[in-house]
Amino acid sequence: MIHLRLVLPGGASKDVIDYLCRDSRVFNVAVLPGAVQDPPGDMVLCDVAREAVSDVDATLQTLGVDRNATVAMQDIDTIRSDAAEAAERAAPGSPDDGIVWERVVGQARSDARGSWAFHTFLILATLIAAVAVLTDSSVLVVGAMVVGPEFGPVSAVAVGLVLGLRPVVVGAVRLLVLGFLLAITVTTLAALAGRAAGWVTAADVAADRPFTGFIWTPDRWSFVVALLAGAAGVLSLTAGRSNALVGVFISVTTVPAAGNLALALAVWVPDEIGGAAAQLGVNLAGMVLAGCLVLGVQRVLTGLNRGAVRAEQRRS
Repeated sequence: MIHLRLVLPGGASKDVIDYLCRDSRVFNVAVLPGAVQDPPGDMVLCDVAREAVSDVDATLQTLGVDRNATVAMQDIDTIRSDAAEAAERAAPGSPDDGIVWERVVGQARSDARGSWAFHTFLILATLIAAVAVLTDSSVLVVGAMVVGPEFGPVSAVAVGLVLGLRPVVVGAVRLLVLGFLLAITVTTLAALAGRAAGWVTAADVAADRPFTGFIWTPDRWSFVVALLAGAAGVLSLTAGRSNALVGVFISVTTVPAAGNLALALAVWVPDEIGGAAAQLGVNLAGMVLAGCLVLGVQRVLTGLNRGAVRAEQRRS
């Protein structure tokens, strides 16, 4: 269930109020005339079945709730109400399958913007991955995967491609390229310092590594895992299941590949340079491709559902 708060400069129109009160998927409609002082206007509050939010928002836009208005959405974790149960029954599908596209787009725009936090986490994750390679530690590999923040812009690329949001695609691709370049550069410099101190040698990197050798040797399964992880990650975002993202983070070897690449550059191990770069590219490409496929299917399915709902409303 989603709580919707509308701030309507100039006042709420009769059409908007009538629509919200008439739609069986909307309940607890409250109108507060003149409640907003800056900008002056009315506030409208209501609760909406999650799987109907995008459809309700699209209808509100046709009724004049444009960019001058403020539309805020908030998850309701628990609600006990006969009206809530009736709204859920009126909305097609399961609440867990409901996609709030406005949130998906908003998250993508946020993930496509760079921040110091993003770059810092990516650098730290790549440094941890480099230590994992040197010590052949699978535990540290998992730690580096969890710390890495790269799935945000990866999913933003997929959202931008499927929904035709060019600025989101450009921003997310730029963030990924600059982020990995910076993380690899910092890790390479750290490895060069370690090499000068005698802590890092080419033999350490090129040694047989039974627990971390997969990082620089991509194969068909690397691409398969990237596809599966990308699909799971996008599903977790659209369904609001953020806890599932942890599984995605520890499935793909993007950050570990970046750490291995940095080490190989610092001590110059050409085979691992190419292998780690290929692993990084395979994982990023696989996740973007899977994300596009999943979002494309979800867009078609939710579009069909919205059409069915509108037809049912016309009949009633």
